[in-house]
Amino acid sequence: MSPDTAAALDLARKVLRTEAAAILGLVDRIDGEFERAVQLLFDCRGRVIVTGMGKSGIICRKIAATLTSTGTSAWFLHPAEAIHGDLGAIRDEDVVLALSHSGETDELVRLLESIRRIGARLIAMTGDPRSTLARAADVTLDCSIAEEACPMNLVPTASTTAALALGDALTMTLLVRKGFREEQFASLHPGGKLGRRLARVEHVMHSGAAAPIVRAATAMPDVIHEMSSKRLGMTCVVDEGGVLIGIITDGDLRRLMMRARDVLALSALEVMTPRPITIARDVLAVEALKTMETHKITSVVVAGAAGSVEGVVHLHDLWRTQMI
Repeated sequence: MSPDTAAALDLARKVLRTEAAAILGLVDRIDGEFERAVQLLFDCRGRVIVTGMGKSGIICRKIAATLTSTGTSAWFLHPAEAIHGDLGAIRDEDVVLALSHSGETDELVRLLESIRRIGARLIAMTGDPRSTLARAADVTLDCSIAEEACPMNLVPTASTTAALALGDALTMTLLVRKGFREEQFASLHPGGKLGRRLARVEHVMHSGAAAPIVRAATAMPDVIHEMSSKRLGMTCVVDEGGVLIGIITDGDLRRLMMRARDVLALSALEVMTPRPITIARDVLAVEALKTMETHKITSVVVAGAAGSVEGVVHLHDLWRTQMI
């Protein structure tokens, strides 16, 4: 390894250590002031307006996006645009979250009087708790660092990493306080891998004519035909009223053939396993997978409140659609 390569690798490691130290330095500052900030966000009846300039502004956009994706209406407001006509975006029921490492960013400082006049509450996230921004805020979160990861100690690196981490800490704490659940997350993320992972079983189940269903009195040749034609390795068994009373799987047939000679003379009622595992149609796909893993089965019946068969979900469906 050449000296230049070794020096480059050492610098990269130092950058990571410096940024990691900046985040760890925040841990002891999670105190009553942080709790006040979370409560202020929780009590907000309007939107959370996140604002900052330059690199802080980029971090603001990410914090606003994370808040929005977890059930808190948030909006990024560029402070330079705000003082040139966009102040109408702030209302008295809003909470403004302002980021500035120095706490003296001109565009933000010029916003302070307007924020007070409008009546919005202000949370400051800054590296200087004695700054103009900090002194004007209702709540101030100390985001100071020992040094930037930049060799010149100039480029915002550790400071922006610390601000991003503190923003995530705020958002995740708020998420829990609001009782935000997987079902709500799924409704806000219908697309992409997250959306597929959090889709409900009703979107992937085999329903209608595609669901394998036989009556209790159905003869085994017809049962086997139903299982073969639907290709799910099983069939539901229902009574005359259409209520689920059992299930027959390929495994059931194999075990039956080992101990009985005249299998084809039997009916579905005589072969089925009664009281099968069922789930509701609004269950998340990941929960369906957990059910299959817990009970060591490859398919599960989706049943209605009255016991009717609404569909069948097979493990392969979840894999094929990349929901798991």
